[in-house]
Amino acid sequence: MKRICIIGSTTWVALATCPFAAAADLPVSYPVKAPPAAIDYDWTGFYVGGHIGLATGNSGWTLDPLSGGAPVTGSFGLYQSPNAFKESGSWFEGVQGGYNWMLKDRVVLGVEGDGSFPTFSDPVSGLTIGGISNFTSPTFGAGTFSEKVLASGTLRGRIGYAPGHWLFYATGGLAWTYDQQELTQNATGNVEDRFVWRFGWALGAGIETAIAPNWTVRGEYLWTDFPSFSENFPLSGQHVSSGLSEQQFRLGFNYRFDDPSRPATSAPSHFAANDIFAVHGQTTFTYQGYPSFRAPFDGPNSLSGGGQTRETFDATLSIGVKLWQGAEFWANPEIDQGFGLSSTHGVAGFTSAEAYKIGSSTPYARLDRAFLRQTINLGGDTEKVDNDFYQFKGTRSTDRLVLTVGRFAAVDIFDTNRYANNPKSDFLNWSLVNTASFDYVADGWGYTYGAAAEWYTGPWTLRAGVFDLSATPTGGNSPEGVALDPTFHQFQLVGEIERRYDLWGQPGKVKITGYLSRGNAGDFNDAIALAAATGGPADINAVRAYTSRPGVSLNMEQQMNDNFGLFLRAGWADGNTEPWDFTDIDRTVSGGVSISGRSWGRPDDTIGIAGVVNGIDKAHIAFLNAGGLGILIGDGQLTNYGLEQIFEAYYSYALNSSTKLTFDYQFIANPGYNADRGPANVFAGRVHWQF
Repeated sequence: MKRICIIGSTTWVALATCPFAAAADLPVSYPVKAPPAAIDYDWTGFYVGGHIGLATGNSGWTLDPLSGGAPVTGSFGLYQSPNAFKESGSWFEGVQGGYNWMLKDRVVLGVEGDGSFPTFSDPVSGLTIGGISNFTSPTFGAGTFSEKVLASGTLRGRIGYAPGHWLFYATGGLAWTYDQQELTQNATGNVEDRFVWRFGWALGAGIETAIAPNWTVRGEYLWTDFPSFSENFPLSGQHVSSGLSEQQFRLGFNYRFDDPSRPATSAPSHFAANDIFAVHGQTTFTYQGYPSFRAPFDGPNSLSGGGQTRETFDATLSIGVKLWQGAEFWANPEIDQGFGLSSTHGVAGFTSAEAYKIGSSTPYARLDRAFLRQTINLGGDTEKVDNDFYQFKGTRSTDRLVLTVGRFAAVDIFDTNRYANNPKSDFLNWSLVNTASFDYVADGWGYTYGAAAEWYTGPWTLRAGVFDLSATPTGGNSPEGVALDPTFHQFQLVGEIERRYDLWGQPGKVKITGYLSRGNAGDFNDAIALAAATGGPADINAVRAYTSRPGVSLNMEQQMNDNFGLFLRAGWADGNTEPWDFTDIDRTVSGGVSISGRSWGRPDDTIGIAGVVNGIDKAHIAFLNAGGLGILIGDGQLTNYGLEQIFEAYYSYALNSSTKLTFDYQFIANPGYNADRGPANVFAGRVHWQF
């Protein structure tokens, strides 16, 4: 019979009291190692990140005449309502970095430094985070005093408590701000400004939590206060004292570097970072210049003949989230700085697509893209998709419908080309990275609101889109040409058909793109007639009326082998009506080659060589000769018209897989179609880093 033993409360008692239990009677139980206790989230380590936020506050000021007299006091608020069509208001973006040290009782100590930059100034008020006061002084008369924040930052300590993957903290420390003050006398129109540094203190609190391995998100409130500061305005004969306080509400992301001396962090998360959450970043610095060239005269929009150098810088974060099956949301906060040559004037095929139509010597914030993309698979073969700046890694069907809506660039979808499309990595010239006559809708930085649909079926793709035009065309004297139309009364329709094929066993594409812009724009012939009647220069602003401007273009790319490819573009647009948003080109032909460095043992290097010829119609020529101003050009006269001819060559040298150094050269004959000026030899260096 089987022996039965009574087992006690512990295994060792059972084994001790039943040593004679046979293997056939009961299975042998071996002691096993207990599972390790769950490791609580460890906040110790270095981190870097970015933030976006909204600011408010106030400033009080006193104006004292330097020669004596009664003072005048006033105050103003710093809050300006955000405007999505001007990309203006009291919002900001910035970067931060710091170190946390978590004690055994889960108290977290830390130190952090940050810098923040407001959005670009409103094109009409000139304000961002700032305000303006109107006043009347017995000695000065009627005038205005204003102050706006150009940059700010803090250096703070942090102390908090971390129950698991949440961190609740208080923070405080030093604060600084770099501001522009401006004093204006209404009677004379005299404007005197000062750039001032303020130093004060900061106090705040926040909540932070882990959302994916190495990534955290947080909300934070900061109050900064800056004591009264005095500055003389000698030309105005005034002494101004002012104080300033600011409140910021921030949303931030941090990337945590794991401390190798401690167990690896295990961020609790409902998803894997590569599955539904993606973060990419890039920064590009471009330095461009040219020596002096033949220029018997200069106009308001001329490329200066004296020679000059300029630089541009941008840093972009691309954040993507999968929402549901086939749906992705992407946002692109960006910080920009710098100017184009001659403030982005003087050449219709402008020399750097890294330079915008307006610029700033101090960094400023932008939200370039914020869009939803829905992909609907319709069958066919399954193809792999690599991880990219606006793309999750995964698969999709060759036949599919793609819908995009929100804020993005029309040329994100239309007129793309494998070999000439990205000024951060290939050609720099405006008329090479896109078809020069494609007057695609855009604000001053190249972005707009709209919707687009793409239908992929076999070797064909059909695309259609509708987009918001700028508030006014950008030519002439149009400060709101860099802003978008908030009524959508002015719009652009774009259509494109694409055919993919193989030629000699190598892939190629051909695209035909057409557009129609509808809105208030000027006719060149009307502006010329008005100038003849008034005796003044041609003024396109004075003859604007609701009208249409069409255009069409051809875009081809062809791979010849694994190391060599070529491209060709040609386009036409209505030359009697002023262009809205891109540049002053009515017809264009361009082409070039791209050569991989694989053949000489550097597979990540690239050589690009291309040329473009741009032209305008007779009415457009006559308008410029009558003193008219276009978007980018206007020498005051154009008696000797010539086609604008541009040659560009670059070598992109890969320092490593994520960093590239590029040397670029452009030869420009007849800049701004003016055969009396030029040629110009433009040199550039570019550094691009991306993760």
